[in-house]
Amino acid sequence: MGWMQKLYETYEQCAGNEPLGTEKLLPICHTVQQAHLEVTIDDGGCFKYARIVQKEETVIPATESSAARVGIKPPPHPLCDKIQYCSADYQSVFGGEKPSFYQAYETLLSDWCISKYSHSKARAVLAYVRKGTVVADLVREGLLHVDRNGKLLTGWKGEETVPEIFKVLTPNQADGRKDQGNAFIRWNVMEAGRPCMSVWEDRSLQEAWIRYDSSKDTDTDLCMITGTRQVITLNHPKRIRHAGDGAKLISSNDGAGYTFRGLFTDDTGRQACGVSKVVSQKAHSTLRWLIKRQGFKNNEQVIVAWAISGKDIPDPFENTFSILSKGESSFPEKAHDRQQTDVGQAFARRLRRVLAGYRSKLDDSDGVVVMGMDSATPGRMAVTFYRELHVSDFLNRIQIWHEQFAWYQFFGKDGCYIAAPSPRDIAEAAYGSRIDEKLRKSTIERLLPCIIDQYPIPYDLVASAVRRASNRQGFSNGFEWEKILGIACALYKGSFNENNYDMTMENNRITPDYLYGRLLAIAENIEEYALRLSGENRETTAARYMQRFADRPFSTWKIIELALSPYKTRLHSSEKSLGFLKNRKRLIDEVVCLFPEGDFSKENDRPLSGEFLLGYHCQRIVFRPVKDIDAPDDEVNPKDFNNN
Repeated sequence: MGWMQKLYETYEQCAGNEPLGTEKLLPICHTVQQAHLEVTIDDGGCFKYARIVQKEETVIPATESSAARVGIKPPPHPLCDKIQYCSADYQSVFGGEKPSFYQAYETLLSDWCISKYSHSKARAVLAYVRKGTVVADLVREGLLHVDRNGKLLTGWKGEETVPEIFKVLTPNQADGRKDQGNAFIRWNVMEAGRPCMSVWEDRSLQEAWIRYDSSKDTDTDLCMITGTRQVITLNHPKRIRHAGDGAKLISSNDGAGYTFRGLFTDDTGRQACGVSKVVSQKAHSTLRWLIKRQGFKNNEQVIVAWAISGKDIPDPFENTFSILSKGESSFPEKAHDRQQTDVGQAFARRLRRVLAGYRSKLDDSDGVVVMGMDSATPGRMAVTFYRELHVSDFLNRIQIWHEQFAWYQFFGKDGCYIAAPSPRDIAEAAYGSRIDEKLRKSTIERLLPCIIDQYPIPYDLVASAVRRASNRQGFSNGFEWEKILGIACALYKGSFNENNYDMTMENNRITPDYLYGRLLAIAENIEEYALRLSGENRETTAARYMQRFADRPFSTWKIIELALSPYKTRLHSSEKSLGFLKNRKRLIDEVVCLFPEGDFSKENDRPLSGEFLLGYHCQRIVFRPVKDIDAPDDEVNPKDFNNN
């Protein structure tokens, strides 16, 4: 239960000290619900007006059982609740199809209002609901809708505009109907001398409910988190990932279907782990707050990293581009705007400067927790990954990951930047943008230890990304292929970090794969230049044969080189292109001469490794900015092709 202890400690340090611009931590004895209706009354309990709200998350008082309510007879919330709870006329007058729980609701609210912890707003709501006109008032206001017999509708079939209430209600999974009894009401109370009308924002009302609810607790036992005797909870909160989330991290059966207990004699779970009500609510409130504030979400999968002190830390699931842009006051410089010989060092300095900024705000004693959660069923959620680290270890590992896997990353028409790709982008690079959600989740889970624990990245992901990047013909969108190419290069470079690949052209690297990549880029550059001079817009031979080139480089190079002949002739006939052509011919000869003896031959016509993409990409960067590729031009700019 280390995760719960850390969350509890975070709550104790952050409650009341939340960073500016973030939501407040949820107080104990409260929960969050999505409201559909907002009803305003006066302090005497008289109806004033009402309006539809668009599923706004609202903090409401709740009992331990109502915060986790499920089943056919769910207990009521004490103040804000659904129409079937707080409307006496819902079923008796307007024929509501859902069971009415008004009596239980009225009893709970009444008990609070007659206690010494009563509050004026709660008394006003009680006075209003006792009149039994909640649904009638809302029908009169045109917010709820009835049929010809005066019964509440469960759907809208007319040709007229669909009423707002049917747009915000969630349909029943079985029959698709939308029962208006499910509409959730929150209250505004107009009081003289009190500018705050909203019950969900009134701190004095929240404190009154907390004191009342705490006065009802008598069942104490040893809390495994604090080590003291406190009121023990058996119902732990849900709605952790979002307001409609029904999955719990801690749960136990009620005896109806429980078949195995091991060494335990009861089915409540208390013997396994006793957690106090206050600790559980604070821990779950913190987790909910962290997920909403900084969690990585992938459908039902959620991963969150946080400092126990609540201070900002870099998100391990963002690419370097995002980390730098958040950590610096100015936007990161574009990679192609820097000197090529200094791009790697400049990137490393910038990254270290940003991480040093985080270090200056964090104490060495601050701990960092990385926690992953997922659910296989709607009611159960599990912790799939958990690590506790010192701040220095966490930041060092983040730095190592981003430096090791840094490469030119393509961000659409905005240009190319030095960055390590995010886990989500890596998953899509390996398996495509239409990746199955289960595969995406499992891939991200495999990458998490690579970032946090410095495990080697699974090579099947590297090989898959390299294979997809080599298949340029498989992409109809040139921008998408550019992105995959950058990610594949980053993965290969990081996976073979011992080879000390630079992010600039390495003229002294003589490995055959790297040199073949350079040749492919040179051939592409020659043909592309000739096509632009003639106003043609089509793929080059090098682009069409890229996949075959990766499998059989020597034989394919002969095809590509032969296809360049007419373009060389065209360039040779143009006086302004002679310098360009002479430069490229000389460059091809220089690269071919760099091949070790016997490697540039038919006998060594073997498949290339991902290293050829590094040589190819670096050579392209030398020729011109990546962002200009596939961009429409009115005229050819020779500088884009290093004509000099």
